[in-house]
Amino acid sequence: MIKLMEAPMLALQVRRAAEDLGDVVYVHGSTFGAGLSVFFAFDGRSWADELNAAGFNVWGFDFAGYGASERYARHDSVPAGGLDDVQAQLRRVVCAVRERNGGRPVMLLGHSWGGSVAARYAGEHPQEVCALALFAPVVKRDTASGAHAQAAAMASHYPLTAWAQYRRFVEDVPRGHPQLLDEAHFQQWSAAFLATDAEAATRTPPAVLTPAGPQADVRALWSGQALYDPARIRMPTLLVRGKWDSVCSEADAVNLLAALGSGIKRCETLPRATHLMHLESSRGLLYNAVNDFLLGSAA
Repeated sequence: MIKLMEAPMLALQVRRAAEDLGDVVYVHGSTFGAGLSVFFAFDGRSWADELNAAGFNVWGFDFAGYGASERYARHDSVPAGGLDDVQAQLRRVVCAVRERNGGRPVMLLGHSWGGSVAARYAGEHPQEVCALALFAPVVKRDTASGAHAQAAAMASHYPLTAWAQYRRFVEDVPRGHPQLLDEAHFQQWSAAFLATDAEAATRTPPAVLTPAGPQADVRALWSGQALYDPARIRMPTLLVRGKWDSVCSEADAVNLLAALGSGIKRCETLPRATHLMHLESSRGLLYNAVNDFLLGSAA
């Protein structure tokens, strides 16, 4: 593990490929970091392994407040870790990667709220990013989502239980269809999730203290606020969404694709997939879509 020691301390991991086709920087979503996503192994194999096999070095990090990175102080009035705050953290990570790869641009791979972070960064630092892959991105909507607005905490943090995470895995699966995450896999994943917070077991029920800034960002996007400008994104861009994903709807994907400034852009919709497709039974389809796009961008 590489520790970027400037405050807040950020934990950065790398898995290097035998064939060096480029550097993929994974930008995680709002509730769990790189160790529970791109580096998490199901039956002994992770997404990072698949990217390595395709020839890409994989860099994953935890924003402050997640995983092995430094925690924010708690307070009652301002959500911690919002998009404006974490742009500087992503900049530190990208600079650290480029210091180690000869200065070449990176490929950003962002999930959900992390896709918004990656999209803004790509638009503002086009010389540092050669390709952008977003899966299940959160997209600006013209009307507010009242339900999500009520869920977004205004304190700095909120407690997130394994049961709440489980509901996220199952809520978008249509009635009558089998669940998309194996029960044994979820038990392993949820134990690893709770282990990211040393104080999780002291709460009843056990819960991970989670920065509320990303949820405030989602609320802002869904109330029509533009947190980034898609027209500034000029590099090749891939959007991937799950057919059953209510967070990134078909309309969201169509609108974002149309707004992107890139001349090379496409959207793929995966069947039997939701917002957490990278952890689901059809995750191989996501791996293939991203690998194919990155290989085309690296050619």
